[in-house]
Amino acid sequence: MTYDTDGRVNIVGIHKPKKTVGKSLILNGHMDVVPTGPRHLWEVDPFSPHVEGDWFYGRGSGDMKAGIVAYCNAFAALKDLGYQPAADVILQSVVEEECTGNGALACLDAGYTADAAVIPEPFGQSCLVAQLGVMWFQLKLTGKPAHVLDTSNGSNVFDSLYVVINKLKELETEWNKQEHRHHCYSGHDHPINFNLGKVHGGDWASTVACYCEADFRVGFYPGMTLEYVKEKLQQTIDEADIANDIDVELCYTGFQAEGCEIEEEAPLIQSIKEAHHIVANKDCETLAVTCTTDARFFQLYGNTPATCYGPIAENIHGFNERVSINSTIQVAQVLAVFIANWCGLEKI
Repeated sequence: MTYDTDGRVNIVGIHKPKKTVGKSLILNGHMDVVPTGPRHLWEVDPFSPHVEGDWFYGRGSGDMKAGIVAYCNAFAALKDLGYQPAADVILQSVVEEECTGNGALACLDAGYTADAAVIPEPFGQSCLVAQLGVMWFQLKLTGKPAHVLDTSNGSNVFDSLYVVINKLKELETEWNKQEHRHHCYSGHDHPINFNLGKVHGGDWASTVACYCEADFRVGFYPGMTLEYVKEKLQQTIDEADIANDIDVELCYTGFQAEGCEIEEEAPLIQSIKEAHHIVANKDCETLAVTCTTDARFFQLYGNTPATCYGPIAENIHGFNERVSINSTIQVAQVLAVFIANWCGLEKI
């Protein structure tokens, strides 16, 4: 599986103060989106954005163009008041977050660093403190074709695929047991999910299927290394009771992302929570998500504290994706207050 990024570039804006007083900041968001699925199942075309009440509809509205709008408006709001951040602020609009994260990684590789990074992912105005690792892999199963008048002459790859899926579900169940959980996920009902997301195989309804490709996504806890997860996956597949004449090849594609966490008492988290309380007049909840975000690059490889704080959205990656307009406005307000506190302000 390959991903064509030709013609797709990151856009980076850099603010420099007249005099540096506060701490520097990266505001990061991604522009790429996931496929829409069958468009006829959307109430309105996914790329014809429209508004109903407080909701703005369209693919990518919540995940995560609204977040980019929010941080741009936060910056603009300070300017309208006659102020600008008294520290460096790097505004990043990146590509390719949804299947590898290479857009944000490219920014890091280009040398962009700061004292903190905030990504306005649509997590309902909560503050991210942990995220799972995510790994994509593909199984290529090869068997033996035969006419269905005597299926015993063939080896059906789908039969073996069912066996592998059930064996992987056993590992998923094991990792979800309370004694195996990372502490940030002790309160989750089912933090670890192994998902079979795509299958392609067979070539004729009356022929025993002899080849298929199956794409999986697995989640795993912060602290689990990529090497450990790959070892467990290979071991689990090897232990599956697959027919002897079925060949199984394990390939890795897309995400190879370790999990990460940030202490709730970290200055970045406390500053976001304080800004949220000032604007919303209520406490900001913290969140350990069962997916991955680009925050991991800053945390794990950039020596940069990072979190996500973004608007309320529904049906992200689903039909009729939508984002709350009022929530997006409030996120912009919170980010403006946060920037003022984190970076300091100077008159324009």
